Amino acid sequence: MPDWSYHTLFKPLLFRLPAKLSRDITLGLMGTLSRLPLGTLVIRTLGHMEAHPMLKSQLAGTDVTLPYPIGLSGDVDPAAVAQEALSQFGFGYLEVGPVTIEPLGGAKSEKGMARDLSREAIVYPRASRTVSMAQATERLRHQRKRALPRMLRIQAMPGCSPKEAEQQLCELIRGLEEGAAAFHIDILNEGWPLQDKLELLRNVLRNCKDRGRAVPLFVYLPLSFPVDDLPALRDGLPWNDGHSENLTNEQYAGFVIGDAWHTEQGERYTGANALQPCLERVQAIRKLWAAAMPVIAGGGVHSPDDALKLMEAGASAIQLHSGLVYAGPGLPKRINEAIIYEKIRDDMPPAAPSFWHGWGWMWRLGLGMLIGGIIAWIIAATLVVLPYDVAFLGMTLAELEQMNRLIPPFMSHDRITLAGTMMSIGILYMFLSYYGLRQGQHWAKTALVVSCSVGLCSFFLFLGYGYFDPLHAAVAVVLLLFFLLSLRARGGLPSYEPVNTANDRIWLRAQWGQCMMVILGFALAIGGAVIAVVGVTDVFVATDLAYLCASPEQLAAISDRLLPLIAHDRAGFGGALFSNALALLAASLWGIGEGRRWLWFALLLGGLPGFIAGFSVHLWIGYTTFVHLLPAYFAFSLYVLGLIWLYPYMMRKPVRTRASL
Repeated sequence: MPDWSYHTLFKPLLFRLPAKLSRDITLGLMGTLSRLPLGTLVIRTLGHMEAHPMLKSQLAGTDVTLPYPIGLSGDVDPAAVAQEALSQFGFGYLEVGPVTIEPLGGAKSEKGMARDLSREAIVYPRASRTVSMAQATERLRHQRKRALPRMLRIQAMPGCSPKEAEQQLCELIRGLEEGAAAFHIDILNEGWPLQDKLELLRNVLRNCKDRGRAVPLFVYLPLSFPVDDLPALRDGLPWNDGHSENLTNEQYAGFVIGDAWHTEQGERYTGANALQPCLERVQAIRKLWAAAMPVIAGGGVHSPDDALKLMEAGASAIQLHSGLVYAGPGLPKRINEAIIYEKIRDDMPPAAPSFWHGWGWMWRLGLGMLIGGIIAWIIAATLVVLPYDVAFLGMTLAELEQMNRLIPPFMSHDRITLAGTMMSIGILYMFLSYYGLRQGQHWAKTALVVSCSVGLCSFFLFLGYGYFDPLHAAVAVVLLLFFLLSLRARGGLPSYEPVNTANDRIWLRAQWGQCMMVILGFALAIGGAVIAVVGVTDVFVATDLAYLCASPEQLAAISDRLLPLIAHDRAGFGGALFSNALALLAASLWGIGEGRRWLWFALLLGGLPGFIAGFSVHLWIGYTTFVHLLPAYFAFSLYVLGLIWLYPYMMRKPVRTRASL
């Protein structure tokens, strides 16, 4: 559920439902998808969160390695029904919990869960829902070897004394340490005196002293905890100084700053207004403790800009909760991209490789497709058929026209639409090669490799009815050579283009534009596949036969090689359209970004030849049946709306004013 689908299709529907029901439906569907064959691949493909070494980090003073500096609050998916799906969104760890000895609340306790739209907040009822020790043990046992680190937020049962709480916390640590990457000890919001809490935390450390494996222990700092009491925490507990070789199970590793407030009615809510108190606590901790000590900030992050503010103040990692609901599932990916840009924005981009290295060959391939499309268009509009077509058919164009005057314009219609599609492919390839592949962008290389591979393989569709086209074969061999040489192009470099960090109206409107382009890509892919299949099976659809005023048997009676010739054209067009759709779809899914003007022009110029060819040739030959052209009208509407809604977002230049992280 990327942002382009969440904000346009799903969020308006989900926000009409009760908060708990909409959450359960969303997580249930994502969890089901992730358990299907290739389900996680689909999720990764739609989101395309690229792992980059620059994002990988180790929480200072601990052995916890995070692939991304973004974590997910345990309250988002308390029943752990969509953990595998959420792991693909760009998170570096998943929090489990709160975990208590026995379960509290349960699903029924969350019936009062609600959304507060004015504050972009989620309101939870008085009774908290927790995960039991047995449930947490089961989850850790079944997590995959390559699963993200699990941080366990542990609490004492309500109403117990500090001594009882100490015993419960120690029991939780002993029972869960095998699969836990770290523990978040959440007791500072209890109603005991501060000195009792400090004594409890010291005793927990003493109980862990003789254990062989030192699982990092973090102190969970509620937003309600007074900043003025932080010096007492500093002086009353042993703390990690930020050096990994010094961390033992006699020190607290760092802080996790909570994301929730409690109302006078006892309700708990988390939302955007938690950002400022969270920011104040990060700043206060950095003034009192070693600069390298980890601080995980979890309050009020609803945009990449919020995360950057917290990280500039000294946060080591960010934990998301309500922001995932209001900003969308793409938020962790957007934050990761913003962090990368902030790290490299003052650096000089690496020198672009020479034209002859990798990307230049793909650019040549695109240029070849463009020129080939222009030549094919001219031939289809004049000669219609080439000499080897005439030799295969055993009839001249004039003789064919005498048998059925509509056959030559029908063949011209197939070949001109193919020519327009070839030109569209060429333009897209040239843009993606120069602005994406040349800069080492992984998404651009993936888009080109997938699209080009499918396009080259579609050559074999020409053989579906036994017609071998020597010109197409020669061109395919040359393009294959260019493609193979282009595979040497580098990939996996970070983008030096500024990224969006705000959830403003222009960004929200762009989600509609991206949605239109993605739907267009899927629609063209389906259309191309259908045309290719029809081309090598039935050859014609009903409207084709109505235009030709003939049945397949009547056409076959003209020449037993006429249907193979027409099938060759149709299958070739279907394969080319499918290849073009994949390039468009990949660019729309992964490439659209604020200020990325070149891609907007690539979409504009890449789409024009195909649509101009399609509409003009149908008008020219008089094949204007509404049902036949309806898919083209639909596709053109998506194309225009997508470009209009994307224009303000992709044409404006992002403004970055903050210092690098």
